[in-house]
Amino acid sequence: MKNLTTTELRDLFLRFFEEKGHKIIPSASLIPENDPTVLFTTAGMHPLVPYLMGEKHPEGVRLTDVQKCVRTGDIDEVGDASHLTFFEMLGNWSLGDYFKKESIEWSWELLTSEKWLGIDKDRLYFTCFEGDENAPRDTFSFNRWVEMGVDESHIFYLGKKHNWWIPGNSGPCGPDTEIFFDTGKEKCCEECSPACSCGKYLEIWNNVFMEYFQPLGGSLVPLEKKNVDTGMGLERTVATLQGAKSVYDTDAFELIIRRIGELSGKNYSDSDDTVKAFRIVADHIRTATFMIGDPRGVVPSNVDQGYILRRLIRRALRYAMQLEMPDGSLAEVSKAVIEKYASVYTELSDNREKILHELDAEEMRFKRTLANGMREFERIKGGFTDGVIDGKNAFRLYDTFGFPIEFTEEMARENGISVDTEGFKSAFEEHQKKSQAGAEQRFKGGLAEANEETAKLHSATHLLQAALRRVLNDENVAQKGSNITAERLRFDFSFPRKLTPEEVKAVESMVNEFIAADYPITCDEMTVDEAKAQGAIGLFDSKYGTKVKVYTMGSASKEICGGPHASRTGELGVFKIKKEEASSAGVRRIKAVLTEK
Repeated sequence: MKNLTTTELRDLFLRFFEEKGHKIIPSASLIPENDPTVLFTTAGMHPLVPYLMGEKHPEGVRLTDVQKCVRTGDIDEVGDASHLTFFEMLGNWSLGDYFKKESIEWSWELLTSEKWLGIDKDRLYFTCFEGDENAPRDTFSFNRWVEMGVDESHIFYLGKKHNWWIPGNSGPCGPDTEIFFDTGKEKCCEECSPACSCGKYLEIWNNVFMEYFQPLGGSLVPLEKKNVDTGMGLERTVATLQGAKSVYDTDAFELIIRRIGELSGKNYSDSDDTVKAFRIVADHIRTATFMIGDPRGVVPSNVDQGYILRRLIRRALRYAMQLEMPDGSLAEVSKAVIEKYASVYTELSDNREKILHELDAEEMRFKRTLANGMREFERIKGGFTDGVIDGKNAFRLYDTFGFPIEFTEEMARENGISVDTEGFKSAFEEHQKKSQAGAEQRFKGGLAEANEETAKLHSATHLLQAALRRVLNDENVAQKGSNITAERLRFDFSFPRKLTPEEVKAVESMVNEFIAADYPITCDEMTVDEAKAQGAIGLFDSKYGTKVKVYTMGSASKEICGGPHASRTGELGVFKIKKEEASSAGVRRIKAVLTEK
């Protein structure tokens, strides 16, 4: 078995299929151009769907490529030996030309021939579609593997869950045959097979035989021309060839892992927790670098691709902080990604400054959010005489300030106290139950027209005031009056001049960031003095009694108010400023609406 690097495997794969009459085509963008059903290109087939449906490709009927892909459905699994969010997929394509016979023959040749990969055939296992009421059993593929020299005991028939490929709910589809490498681990049970997730069998290649079209809600229709769509995961196959324990222990991540070690001062293999943290930072920043640097690149935002990007960056930062990496480390890790991949994907060097800027900016934004949680921790830590932070307060740090429970536990240890994690779990479960309660408990307060739309707009005024204070960098900005109907809000505030178009845009964007954060909107009763001590804004203190309601919206807003409100900021929709104008001397007015997402 040849010990190849990622560069060598890319070149060898493309050269093999070029010798078989395939034209090499470049990777398409990570952002699908003609497929609104997915946020990212998740497989090599996405850019080629029009040609799989019958359009003529300018390069002919035999194609081969290395496609950039992103899949985030298993994001919580990243950190183990094989899961990645960004990966490269090696593929070869037949558009109405050859079919199962040649596809299986060439896969066997590439995998086992000493001229190519030279993998021991006894370590290869295969699966085929077992058939169902809609499509027959794929006996042709089974028999073809046997003809190639595969022992029948190495071939398994599996159902549609494992051996049927379709992009979503509709589109070109068909049975597939998958190829696995035996890692040498012991069987998990007598029935152990490639269908198991025990880790004995590692999938390295998938040959899809597209012979049907699945209409949305309809029955399978045979395609006029049958196609072949294959995908070999570059990172997984390199890990197999290099005998690596995981995809992170290959040359694909060598430079990136080393950079994380230099920045953190820690060794990758110090502990299981350290290994996981290294891998998450490495994977997520590699993915973020490719997302931002793509020719149709995205930037962190609160919707669609930008939301996924933001989630990845912030999750990476959480683990970077766990590794005690200094400020600005995410951009430094990205430099290692660019250094590794720029020779293959030149868009990374072309967009280098944009990538580094966006990572730095997002890191600063998230650290400001976390800083609020740290300040709250410092405020409350001395109030626990038994040395244990109760579950309610631990949950409040998580729910209100976006403070991960792991952060609370770590800071508690540093302060010689502990955390009631079981109480945290109970509070979390209780909150979930309350969130599912009826709308009749959501909207209580002092407005005459306390319907759902009014409540949302009322909540939006809190976020608007918070955004104005931040964008204008002026804590003297204060509400001078508001008028809310079910259709719009009107908000008057103290400020001496007209806002610039850039400031209006920034305020609108920040409110939408608060909305996308999906903060819970919580209400606590306390005295005015207690509310002020917690930093709540009290604009009309005289109208309240000795006890006031303080509405908190995550790290965005804490305000004395009579309500009504939504239960979470994420319910508000999209905030749009329609007009900014003068109301009176020293007072400006904003008119805004909420629209559907």
